[in-house]
Amino acid sequence: MRVNGPPGIAVISMVRNDRFFAARWIEYYGKHLGPGNLFLLIDGHDQPLPAGSENINVLRLPHKEQGRSGGDRNRASLISYLARCLFHRYDIVIAHDIDEILVIDPSLNKSFREYFNRRPGRSSLSALGLDVGQHPEKEEPIDFTRPFLEQRSYAHVSARYTKAVVAARPLTWGSGFHRVKGKNFYIDPNLFLFHFGMLDYNISMEKLNDDSLLRAGWEGHLNRRYELFDLIRKADAIEGDDFFEKARRRQSLFRPFYALNKPGMLKEKPIIRIPERFRSVV
Repeated sequence: MRVNGPPGIAVISMVRNDRFFAARWIEYYGKHLGPGNLFLLIDGHDQPLPAGSENINVLRLPHKEQGRSGGDRNRASLISYLARCLFHRYDIVIAHDIDEILVIDPSLNKSFREYFNRRPGRSSLSALGLDVGQHPEKEEPIDFTRPFLEQRSYAHVSARYTKAVVAARPLTWGSGFHRVKGKNFYIDPNLFLFHFGMLDYNISMEKLNDDSLLRAGWEGHLNRRYELFDLIRKADAIEGDDFFEKARRRQSLFRPFYALNKPGMLKEKPIIRIPERFRSVV
């Protein structure tokens, strides 16, 4: 815990059967917070270590075969427990899926430690969720040697990814980090969570032929996720800065009746152009 100086910030995620997102996660957060503050859970002793992992904290766990929903719950429970332990040494814990990246609005020109220097008065902060996808007719396959957002211009503003990923005290995340159990949420006006799971059409389509995912019950979920490419292709995209505040307000006000501590979906499924200032960030 901090006595003097900037806040201690840890980042946690978990990975299995990944080819490229973990390396980008390590590169991004290692640059901003130092590799010694990154904690990566490896799901299975059969898994190779990702590039750049030699200087971060790695915990290998035995793999347990589970369905999609059970796996999501188990991952959230494991990470919630680790985060509670880390609060003995850290002021802030950031946690999310391996194909997501938390970004502070570049217009502020603030580091993570500068932005969180004043400890949040809430137990958690949510970031506005932007589901990034390839425009099938306008954008080339992804080049993993270059920044993602330099190559992708469109995103779906989605409550599914408006997640409470910043914890300021011990808490328990629900499945997929979509909510904090027993707590309300607050969407921070300067935080964005970019989801890159559908970054590339061809790579995404390969998942439909992955027997391990199909056996685990991912088929329906993947089919719904692939709608993103069609949404982007057909959309009359709006400028992100013209919509972000409206999205935060609507997601906060119109919540699902069955889960009032989760943000509400936007029925029109808005597609935005990602502002230029984000291009070199991730």
